[in-house]
Amino acid sequence: MFTAPGEIAALISYPVKGCAGVATSGSTLTPAGLEHDRAFMVVDLDGTYRTQRKHPRLALVQPHVDGDLLSLSAPGIEPVAVAVNRTGARRPVDLFGAPFLGIDQGDIAAEWLSELLGARSRLVRVPPEHDRVTDGATPGTSGYADSCPVHLISTASLELLNERLTENGAVPLPMNRFRPNIVISGWEEPHVEDLARTISIGEAVLGYAKLAIRCAVTTIDQADGRRAGPEPLRTLAQYRRADDGIAFGTKFAVLQPGRLSVGDKVVVDAWGEAEI
Repeated sequence: MFTAPGEIAALISYPVKGCAGVATSGSTLTPAGLEHDRAFMVVDLDGTYRTQRKHPRLALVQPHVDGDLLSLSAPGIEPVAVAVNRTGARRPVDLFGAPFLGIDQGDIAAEWLSELLGARSRLVRVPPEHDRVTDGATPGTSGYADSCPVHLISTASLELLNERLTENGAVPLPMNRFRPNIVISGWEEPHVEDLARTISIGEAVLGYAKLAIRCAVTTIDQADGRRAGPEPLRTLAQYRRADDGIAFGTKFAVLQPGRLSVGDKVVVDAWGEAEI
């Protein structure tokens, strides 16, 4: 298969799992994904992860990491800034039933998140010794991401979805409904990312892991933290059913870390067969 090289249209990391993304013009891609991606996670008092599936107001939280300082802001509440604790006592945390460890980030962050969510919460950080192996065709590692370290979607795939949404009488949706790390423009055909098995991107190389199976988070308006109805899942179900569910976008492992910048060329070095 041949397709013209694409380019990076956007880079987004999500420092706190489930919270708003941080767009950047350039970032270092580490073995665990873009710098700071899912390095922090909101948990309940038992250490079980919180996500937008049950707490859609997480979408309102704007995190910012500046060296050893983490800032959190959201509408209607005073922002806070806390020193990042990388050396404190470890506590057990649960992510989709899998046991990991986290370093608690203190009472100030916990009280702020508890007030915003209306549920007692704590904030934890991935410890330096975090040693997670992700699944898929190409294994990798990640912080507190759902699975693989890199989630990639092309603009062509979203354009096709929005055409179908419009045909169904629904409103077109922004890319942030899908919370990708890397957005690719320049591929003329939709879902080229499904077929790519090895990608050279900036200074880095990615290896295909699996399709991204979508959940109810895609139905939450990322601007106001509210559930917005059945779309896009209803329309995606008409043409994007995979063995494991409704697929949109692709997950990759990091074969070679490196620097990425918006505008970098994206070249597919190896192709595979479609799974849908």
